[in-house]
Amino acid sequence: MRVLVIGAGPAGMRCAERLAGRAEVTLVGAEAALPYDRVALGRVLAGEAGAGALITHDARRLRDLGIRYRAATRIVALDRDAGLARTAKGEAIGFDRAVIATGSEAVRLKLPGADLPGIFVYRSMADVQAIRRHAVHGGRAAVIGGGLLGLEAAAALAATGMRVTVVHALGWPMERQLDPAAGALLARQFGATRSLRFAMPAVTEAIEGEAHVTGLRLADGGRIACDLVVMAVGVRPSVALAREAGLAVARGIVVDDAMRSSDPQILAIGECAEHRGQVCGLVAPALAMAEVAAATLAGEGARYAPRPDPAALKVSGIAVWSAGEVAPPDAEAVLLSDEEAGLYRRLWLRQGRLVGALLYGDTADAPFYLDLIASGREVSPFRARLPFGAAYRDAA
Repeated sequence: MRVLVIGAGPAGMRCAERLAGRAEVTLVGAEAALPYDRVALGRVLAGEAGAGALITHDARRLRDLGIRYRAATRIVALDRDAGLARTAKGEAIGFDRAVIATGSEAVRLKLPGADLPGIFVYRSMADVQAIRRHAVHGGRAAVIGGGLLGLEAAAALAATGMRVTVVHALGWPMERQLDPAAGALLARQFGATRSLRFAMPAVTEAIEGEAHVTGLRLADGGRIACDLVVMAVGVRPSVALAREAGLAVARGIVVDDAMRSSDPQILAIGECAEHRGQVCGLVAPALAMAEVAAATLAGEGARYAPRPDPAALKVSGIAVWSAGEVAPPDAEAVLLSDEEAGLYRRLWLRQGRLVGALLYGDTADAPFYLDLIASGREVSPFRARLPFGAAYRDAA
């Protein structure tokens, strides 16, 4: 069986690896690079590692696995009836089954001045290398977006010696993972340890400059001077290939529990896939989808079951973690807060079961809370001790 995996990100690479030896696997990547760890891009931007350090599968390993890898190969069309994929260079690649793992695309704000030199997104190795070429020690950078990726980009730019301002539309950063109190603690710690400035809530109205970006103009009339802008305002599933091929597409490529699209010969995984109305934006569920897709193609009958995957900020010295439902309006909240010690824990319970957890300052008990959320176990017997973690669960 010839399997074509389209996309060499974490999900595509995992699927290809699991199929190696059980099928004739061709893996194509649009980037001119070997498969690499996208989660660690901040290390390259900060200058802590070179691009080569992030490679997960070099040419020799791919060859040993029996995977035919084609870099810098963009698939532009799928002929499902003929079992052919067309590349941007006009080549044809034959397949019996295909797995679409095209991931997502960074959202670019359509603002006046958005086409000026010095404006970047933070998504790929090429993006990071381009940002590094323009980053100047002592220069001024603005990051639009205070979510996970925006804060990681901001911290990495600060590590290069730039003066960084984060412009965020909400009143606190990481609003999807944190409540306002934890967000305020995080912003304060970033300011104290990374010298980051925050403009919140603030909306960018235009990007100023003539030959190069010189600043941001905000909706309230304020201005932020900068020589470099990184847009980190979200991503959207990359579904153009699937849509043009006639597959069912909503926000993402619609798949069933076995990761099959509306054409059972074509599967979809990772950030481009939509399962039961949900698209994923984290690596863990994308890898789980890849495992299921590989098992499906091998005839093993696996099924994908979403888990309450956690989110953690990957910035050294700053411990932030959350999982499950954050601040659901119909749940009870249990709070442990010690501002002097920089410790904050907020847990949400519904009908005696933990449905969400937020940890700031000390995340050692993250596995304990994740297990409680995933298992749906009754926590009422030790509710009073719950904020103190696993060590106190069975205390007398």
